[in-house]
Amino acid sequence: MHFPVWLKLLGIVIVIIGLALKLRTTLVVVVAALVTGLLSGLPLFSEHSFISGIPFITKPGQEGIIDMLGRAFSDTRFVTLFIVTLPVVGLAERFGLQERSAMLIRRVSGATVGRLQIVYQMFRIAMGALGLRLNGHPVFVRPLVFPMSVGAAEKSLGVSGESEIPEKSIERIKAANAAGENYGNFYGQNLSLVQAGILLVFNTLKGLGYQVSLVSLVLFAIPIATLSLILGVIQFSLMDRFYRKKEANKTNA
Repeated sequence: MHFPVWLKLLGIVIVIIGLALKLRTTLVVVVAALVTGLLSGLPLFSEHSFISGIPFITKPGQEGIIDMLGRAFSDTRFVTLFIVTLPVVGLAERFGLQERSAMLIRRVSGATVGRLQIVYQMFRIAMGALGLRLNGHPVFVRPLVFPMSVGAAEKSLGVSGESEIPEKSIERIKAANAAGENYGNFYGQNLSLVQAGILLVFNTLKGLGYQVSLVSLVLFAIPIATLSLILGVIQFSLMDRFYRKKEANKTNA
């Protein structure tokens, strides 16, 4: 059965709506993949699967969507190795890692929430260029960067604890932490010849018949990573300006 070409874009709509409604990301992406695959004429299972002879289930000589998802997970299963670090992070937090991180940043003169995000984004770009995988969100952002950002906010606002910071400001800090991590990791990994991101782009272009080299892709990625850093500096500088205004309003009041 053939569907209109525009209907095959329904998966994009599912992703947008699912993320807007804050549904589970994994579930949204898998459902979008299934819908897109079925509307594109792909079978659900490969020919060798246990079900055969049913439309949308199998087609001779064509890999099924479920088989594709399983193969993709098997090929990239090393990504889940960050789970091994979680017990260590939990023990470190249990013995005061977050409190010590916040205490340390309060002692740094001139430390602000925005400046901390800029430094962290530069750090993540550098680590990506060196080909080092840090699994930033569970290993760095939550146990280190977030409490340090809260400590910098306490210093900027002149308060003595996280409980005195408005909830909206806490959420703004979390968003900035995630942004700095994502900017640095996403664009920084394309500066390394051995990172998964640049290898994915290389293999995809090569599979489509384009003659490219890893070095040329890295050279093209440099201005993009630089631009992402510039935009990050602007975003986080505006965030510092926001906190300075709040502190000035508090002083005047």
